[in-house]
Amino acid sequence: MFTVVACQSAPGEATGGPSGVVTWAASADRLGDGVAGRSYRLVVHTSVGGTGVRVRLSNAFGDRPITFDSAYAGLQKQGAELRPGTNRRLAFGGERTVTVPAGATVWSDPLPGKLPTASNLVVSLHSPDAAGPASGHWMALQTSYATQGDHTAEDSGTAWTIPTGSWFYLDAVSVQAPKGTGAVVALGDSITDGWQSTFDVNRRWPDYLARRLQKSDTAVKGVANEGISGNQVLADGAGQSSLNRLERDVLSQPGVRTVFLFQGVNDIKAHTGVTADDLIEGYREIVDRAHAAGKCVVGATVGPFKGWHEWDQAGEAVRQEVNTFIRTSGEFDAVTDFDRILRSPYDQEKMLPALDGGDHIHPNDKGMQAMADAVDLTALDCDPTG
Repeated sequence: MFTVVACQSAPGEATGGPSGVVTWAASADRLGDGVAGRSYRLVVHTSVGGTGVRVRLSNAFGDRPITFDSAYAGLQKQGAELRPGTNRRLAFGGERTVTVPAGATVWSDPLPGKLPTASNLVVSLHSPDAAGPASGHWMALQTSYATQGDHTAEDSGTAWTIPTGSWFYLDAVSVQAPKGTGAVVALGDSITDGWQSTFDVNRRWPDYLARRLQKSDTAVKGVANEGISGNQVLADGAGQSSLNRLERDVLSQPGVRTVFLFQGVNDIKAHTGVTADDLIEGYREIVDRAHAAGKCVVGATVGPFKGWHEWDQAGEAVRQEVNTFIRTSGEFDAVTDFDRILRSPYDQEKMLPALDGGDHIHPNDKGMQAMADAVDLTALDCDPTG
């Protein structure tokens, strides 16, 4: 059995982190208590293709070690059923079983063979001893499956009778892509997480961005979605704040060229007294830490949310001041003006109705695509020292 030694890596940093490029990711948080003997069949939609698939398992929020005694990766046929012949066992340090300490993450060994671009990859996990806080991503907007007992090696979906809308214990997938290929990480909240986009069809704005990148001649092809619903830049709450999760969720991912920062509306509407200067200082810290790690940072303006129940004129004034900083400070390597894309020309404090998911803060599928279409793809391949 392969055991991760937690002291080998800094807090929030993956143990045994691979070279290559991240092709999928989702920020971990607490997901209630783990269930001993349960298996999960987790469906994720990748971006860049390549060889040598590796997956990262997370016990970041656990209060005790967790053992995975069976882990497989294959391709989805439909539902919980896999394409015959694609489901292969994962190893960790050459062993079939891995124990991940509380607070740690671990990468699998690479699988031989090629993962096509934009695949529905299925990672199946079984833990005999899961207990205490489970780590994972609550709002997947993707149907995955669970069952009792170890059915991870099976192609059939028959045993997987418990649907779930969350991803348990899995927080990243990487591949070895062609030389020079990079990735972008979208750091954000529920809008980036995809709330109000259509379930099970990958219409979050980072999904649309990934499809654009696959058709472009830019070097950035991988997209990692590190949005958490309700998340804030400055304060823990719905997940750790962006400042506190930046290393684990963003900077530790392999092949990252650019951080795409689109966040702030939850800090503003929380009515906790956060000022524009507070948010700007948070942005500056993220930029500084990303630059120190050799990454570029694209800043996106905060979108309109008049009509949402927490909107008020004081918060709107903060949003406008923050957006002026993002547009004009020159502290970001590039800027994407999501506010300009989403707002109504008749009331610039409100979202354009055609792009509104219905709650006046989250875009619908059309709005998500409009956001992705507004991103300058060449800006994602910038040089932070230039």
